[in-house]
Amino acid sequence: MPRIRLQPRDTFSVNREIDSLVSQFWGDARHRDEPDGFPKVDIVESESVFVLHAELPGMSREGIGVSLEDGVLTLSGERKLEGENEALGYVHRERRFGSFKRSFKLGKKVQADTISASYKEGVLAVTLPKAEEIKPRQIEVAVS
Repeated sequence: MPRIRLQPRDTFSVNREIDSLVSQFWGDARHRDEPDGFPKVDIVESESVFVLHAELPGMSREGIGVSLEDGVLTLSGERKLEGENEALGYVHRERRFGSFKRSFKLGKKVQADTISASYKEGVLAVTLPKAEEIKPRQIEVAVS
């Protein structure tokens, strides 16, 4: 009788195995319209602001869009591959090119009219000042 090799449950994933198989034939198994975490983002909260930092290396400022609607901050843009030569015959390719759109629901209100954004050395910084109603404040207790 042939032996059957069992793998522990935590090391075997049907999805991972299928993705691996599909990748061998068609390349990246992820669907292009699904979010894949591009661009990579850090969001920091202080007492008065949220600051979002997004990695967008190699992009021009003109190719980046930032919008806020109904409490949802959206980053969008397009990274173009300059001077691509199909004759190069890529062996491996990880850099992502094309359009992207990534949205973040802000759990708290921000002052939309004072949002600012800057772009330096491949990092987009979006500063979102908190609305007055959510800023913590000290209440003075009167002695009578």
